[in-house]
Amino acid sequence: MDDYSSSREARDPFCLQAGEAAALLAGHPWKRFVVIGDSVASGIGDRVDGYSPLPWCDRIAAELAANSDDFIYLNLGRRELKAAEVREQQLDDALRFAPDLALVVCGGNDALPSAYKSEVVDAEISAMVTALREAGADVITIGMFNVAYAPVIREAVRHLVSARMLRLSDSTAQLGARLGTIHVNMTGHPAQTDPAMYSEDGLHGNLRSHAICAAETIRGLGAHLGNSFSAGVAVRDRLAMMWAAPVLASIAGRMDVMNLLSGWAAA
Repeated sequence: MDDYSSSREARDPFCLQAGEAAALLAGHPWKRFVVIGDSVASGIGDRVDGYSPLPWCDRIAAELAANSDDFIYLNLGRRELKAAEVREQQLDDALRFAPDLALVVCGGNDALPSAYKSEVVDAEISAMVTALREAGADVITIGMFNVAYAPVIREAVRHLVSARMLRLSDSTAQLGARLGTIHVNMTGHPAQTDPAMYSEDGLHGNLRSHAICAAETIRGLGAHLGNSFSAGVAVRDRLAMMWAAPVLASIAGRMDVMNLLSGWAAA
């Protein structure tokens, strides 16, 4: 993005600061990056003025490419697929690509309906991660935004959808820890409750949400590499407090704690 430092995205406390991606990804070893999954992987989302037009996986790839010669990227993601369909339709092609870095994100289409079977989805995601790890790739797994807050979800069923999405996120985090993935947890992020984060379809995140996901994934990769970005310390401190705000509000029994911290973070 031209003149990124003066863009709305660079001023967004949840997004990358100018120079942050370059610092976090400096010296990274990856040359071949593959993405498999559903619509979250494929990059559906409405544009937002002042934010990168690149969907989050494309943005991650662009930042990786900027720090590497001969970088190759393949995104196999397709919308409306369940976890088993992702494995059946994309895993073989991903393995043939011979990646050294892979991102696996799916399960949301399984968890939305009441027929969600956590153990079945876990087995599918585990199979994909295991195959990619055994082929020599570092693997990124994602705890997705809790889509129960999406405008299209009716209030009457929101708590039921939320419980299933939280279960999917917890299960993915556990299998990621067991299988040694680079796990990025977006579930519970304070931005997920903002209706302005979603596209006109009321379900998929817009490109501000993509920018936030890209930022958190790049930060996860930077942590994996042992890199840091000193200018981001103040922002990370603010974000930590914003993530903690709901817990503090619950303990104190006062929602004005949320308002206080949110106002401080936006200052």
